Amino acid sequence: MFSAAAGHLFFCLISVNLMPTTPVVEDRLFQGADGGVGVALGKSRKRVFPVPHTQEPDAMAGASDYCNPPNRSEQAREGHSPADYKLLSVQMMIRHGDRYPIYSIPKTRRPPIDCTLSNSRKPSHPLLNSFISHMGKGGHGHWESPLSSVPRLPNHSACEMGELTQTGVVQHLRNGQVLQQAYRRHNLLPPNWSPSQVWFETTGKSRTLQSGLALLYGFQPDFDWTRLTVRHQLSTLFCGSACDCPARNRYLEEEQRRQYRIRVSDTELERTYVEMARTLGLPTRQLRAANPIDSLLCHLCHGIPFPCVSTGNSGTSGCLTMAQFAVIRRQQLDDEVDRRKEGLYHKYAILAMYPYLNRTANKMERVARGNEAGRLPRPGGEEVFTLSSAHDVTVAPLLSALGLEDSRFPRFAARLVFELWKSPPASQGQLKKRGSKGEKSKAKDGELFLRVLYNGEDVTFHTTFCRFYDHHAGQPLCPLKNFLSFVRRDIFRAVNATSYQEACHGSPL
Repeated sequence: MFSAAAGHLFFCLISVNLMPTTPVVEDRLFQGADGGVGVALGKSRKRVFPVPHTQEPDAMAGASDYCNPPNRSEQAREGHSPADYKLLSVQMMIRHGDRYPIYSIPKTRRPPIDCTLSNSRKPSHPLLNSFISHMGKGGHGHWESPLSSVPRLPNHSACEMGELTQTGVVQHLRNGQVLQQAYRRHNLLPPNWSPSQVWFETTGKSRTLQSGLALLYGFQPDFDWTRLTVRHQLSTLFCGSACDCPARNRYLEEEQRRQYRIRVSDTELERTYVEMARTLGLPTRQLRAANPIDSLLCHLCHGIPFPCVSTGNSGTSGCLTMAQFAVIRRQQLDDEVDRRKEGLYHKYAILAMYPYLNRTANKMERVARGNEAGRLPRPGGEEVFTLSSAHDVTVAPLLSALGLEDSRFPRFAARLVFELWKSPPASQGQLKKRGSKGEKSKAKDGELFLRVLYNGEDVTFHTTFCRFYDHHAGQPLCPLKNFLSFVRRDIFRAVNATSYQEACHGSPL
């Protein structure tokens, strides 16, 4: 089993709704009855709070991992392969970087954070100034509506709610630079790459657009705007024209009912929220609606003390405490154990992320065909680099759908990478050992393999489709055919169906 996060406490403290059920433009957070953060769709109050597997009791380590300070060092395993393997394509899903809270806590001061960009303010990055300058040339790019009207840089001296911070920009400049170093020797993108070789898509929120642009700039500094098309995804699930799935919504509702049962039976949790509300001089219901966890995480990530309020004429202050977080954590652990047992969230995640996974598989097949021996290259080249800039409500169900439920919860600037590789052609001796004529033909041209990486860690053999593959038997990578079989057929076993149509609507095609 790959390593659990050193710092899962705050992953549990932030219960995040990971299941928008219709195309949405905004992942608006709100306070749940367990202190979690959910997503409101329009006027809907539907919410679900899945949390990752956790064993780590160190609260500050958990905060550090979730906040993802850009000055810390970590290994990046992207671009690693056996000798002579060729990297054919990279497809990446990211979460936006550090942002300002979406809600404020009544009777307390908002965190004093400046959302303009300045190289003289920490954290900074060697590319920050040139990035700022380059974004000013964005009018030369091609923009799908409504993205042309979204600011390309955060620009408020007093951050607006949900705005990307300078920390968030630096996180993704760093991500891009790490990936540039990882893929440089593989010549993934030629210096004069064509518009058909890069696909960049984002939701309509400024924080996802700006995060994607920062990563792209770190990866390809001073890229040619005229070659770039910025594409809009209306849904946070990146499901395109395949978002209609009634069964997915039913799994959401069942999961809500399960969580509600767990939540209302927890008397310690209720006492904690009453205590927090009393400290702030608020009705308990108003405190929950104000979503204090969202704001407190911002305080922690930016080293700002928890908010306090004056109580009475004495001028003494009452403050929210880490002990109150610990109660929320314990409840989240209880909920997470029950969630795994029931499996409703995993079923939701499969139906939520199938359209994206199917699109990923289709792109890999196109690139693979374009690299077959003897085939003439496509004019302009194949699509070799795909960047999807998204939210935690996108990345988390994608992890679950892949079977990576023990992975770290999507921190700020999380990245999930799919790498497509081709082996060198087999030697004559190796060909003789092949069984069928088809196997010999594929080996002669080179075989196709997949790697999956999460925040730089290779998690390929923890995925559902490659967990039981014997990668020590002469082949250290996962065959692409395993992934294709998973997406086209095996993924639906968990929902007792054979296709997306049948799983969603109850009838096969």
